[in-house]
Amino acid sequence: MVTGRKYISRRAYVRSSDDSSMSNDTNTDDSLHEREDSPDDAPSEEGIDDGGSLQHDEAEEVDKKTIDDLGSDVEIDADVAENVDENDLLGGLQIETTDEIPVPDRLVDQVIGQEHARDVIMKAAKQRRHVMMIGSPGTGKSMLAKAMSELLPREELQDVLVYHNPDDGNRPKVRTVPAGKGDQIVEAHKEEARKRNQMRSFLMWIIIAVVLGYSLIIAQQVLLGILAAGIIYLAFRYGSRGSDAMIPNLIVNNADQKSAPFQDATGAHAGALLGDVRHDPFQSGGMETPSHDRVEPGAIHKSNKGVLFVDEINTLDVRSQQHLMTAIQEGEFSITGQSERSSGAMVQTEPVPTDFIMIAAGNLDAMENMHPALRSRIKGYGYEVYMDDTIEDTPEMRRKYARFVAQEVTNDGRLPHFTEEAVEELILEARRRAGRKGHLTLEFRNLGGLVRVAGDIARGENAELTTRDHVLQAKRRARSIEQQIADQYIERRKDYELSVNDGFVTGRVNGLAVMGEDSGIMLPVMAEVTPSQGPGQVIATGQLKEMAEESVQNVSAIIKKFSNQDLSEMDVHVQFVQTGQQGVDGDSASITVATAVISALEDIPIDQSVAMTGSLSVRGDVLPVGGVTHKIEAAAKAGCSTVIIPAANEQDVMIEDEYKEMVDIIPVSHISEVLDVALEGEPEKDSLVDRLKSITGSALNKGQGVKGPSSPSPQ
Repeated sequence: MVTGRKYISRRAYVRSSDDSSMSNDTNTDDSLHEREDSPDDAPSEEGIDDGGSLQHDEAEEVDKKTIDDLGSDVEIDADVAENVDENDLLGGLQIETTDEIPVPDRLVDQVIGQEHARDVIMKAAKQRRHVMMIGSPGTGKSMLAKAMSELLPREELQDVLVYHNPDDGNRPKVRTVPAGKGDQIVEAHKEEARKRNQMRSFLMWIIIAVVLGYSLIIAQQVLLGILAAGIIYLAFRYGSRGSDAMIPNLIVNNADQKSAPFQDATGAHAGALLGDVRHDPFQSGGMETPSHDRVEPGAIHKSNKGVLFVDEINTLDVRSQQHLMTAIQEGEFSITGQSERSSGAMVQTEPVPTDFIMIAAGNLDAMENMHPALRSRIKGYGYEVYMDDTIEDTPEMRRKYARFVAQEVTNDGRLPHFTEEAVEELILEARRRAGRKGHLTLEFRNLGGLVRVAGDIARGENAELTTRDHVLQAKRRARSIEQQIADQYIERRKDYELSVNDGFVTGRVNGLAVMGEDSGIMLPVMAEVTPSQGPGQVIATGQLKEMAEESVQNVSAIIKKFSNQDLSEMDVHVQFVQTGQQGVDGDSASITVATAVISALEDIPIDQSVAMTGSLSVRGDVLPVGGVTHKIEAAAKAGCSTVIIPAANEQDVMIEDEYKEMVDIIPVSHISEVLDVALEGEPEKDSLVDRLKSITGSALNKGQGVKGPSSPSPQ
């Protein structure tokens, strides 16, 4: 986008100057087409008043407000305390309800977090560059795409008309005119056609009257007269179709468009994306629909001078991605029938403008099936952005999260505003969902869902405001499918006594896993050592996926090094109990497997009130994993009193208050510390732990935890 005055193209200018007096016959259209290609005309210094263009000063002011004020720089227009306490959940905001927080009008100002992505969107809008945004669902990709459409100039928009081609009916002509002119041209053509039809009808009835009069009075042949009148009627009706065919088809109409177009083509089939020509079952007898009237625009044509947004870009078939490349590179794309068996396949229009900004989005796997050439074009003529999942928890960000709640209430239009305590509870939930100490989640779609559920509960009670109690109810009611399934698993295992949370059992450990993104479940692991009929091996069952299988192999390296027994004559069986069809992915059960196998080898029972999670290196170091908060809560629900987690994950624990008194959380840095907590007995256990420390080579002293990454990947 260029600041200051905007000029429309020479071709559009010539059309706008001539279309107001445009004749509706073919010769005038052809002469107009000739003038469009003439280089002699240029826009005047005063600009073109097409109902949507801006003059020089107005355009500069709009651009300044649109581009220079980036969303991340927008401050909260509400009372803020002078000395803000770092622990204040509202970041110093002095409000009683969210009704006191003004909501910005522009979408770009409503975006929270994603400073880097917003900066890229601003630059891309200014320079008309393509963007690819990759990140987790709900982090604001579609919102940023819509915000870009608001940053683009509206005065450059165009209407697109398709005309009948008298030389070749299957090659309709295409005209582009400034936005708002298309309706005027179509109405002018319709009015002219209506007048011609009136004259034809008047002439037809006069001729019919003469024929009928002659046949009745002079020739006295009634039937012959009626037959002649019918033929005359059909002849005139058939002839009138020629004048109706001269009315152009307005396929892109931007007359009422207040900002640059935004087209969401996510999951669109070829016709919806690239345009199509409707099939005509009546191919003869004068009943066929003119080909130009059957032309339908695609999202690439409707987004001309605007934004084309395609989420999950990898779901587009290869052919559509190839055509999309052509539209991006050429800036125009002809419309033809997408079905080879349809009569529309014979029709192909002149090139239709496709000067859009492409915003492709998706998760990390989107890049795998994306056409390399399409990605190359986006990268070569634009930017690639990775969306953040979390953002640092600062007073400024907490104030913006409070504004987010106000935005959701205002945009919904049916929810009661939230009290100060309700907003604080939502910010606590944002911390918890971040999974990282000192961070807030940026997955606003899910958080917005919680806002709406809490508001719906309050509205159902006819409450004037949404309170903290409503938010707490919403958290219980708005559980994910995975969390509901996990809770059912826990209850059913209690019914069938599959969950053991007391006593001591050899070779059995209560492991912890996550389902989906926000639910935990207790997953028992059992181990048994048997004589081998051949070379000894480690056999793991339970629908293990690749990463889980590799973690078992890593554990086997520690077992072989630590054990005094000859494992070449033994088989070690490891079973992940009742994993279901989903199986086990990730390596967060590594310490669980190691503990179960060591217990079976040494015949030392394991405390069943202990649950654990953690990855394990081949040297015995306990490494961080994801989802520790949800895993701890699952252990508490299952009745366990102690949970072992990696020391590096200690900062990530943000469990609900109701679970804090139910479990003791023990951070560990080495497998020896795990065994020290989980195994029964003193002399045997102490000897085993000491031997393991000396053999594995880490020999870490208590309190010297392994430094793990601050942002572990979920495992």
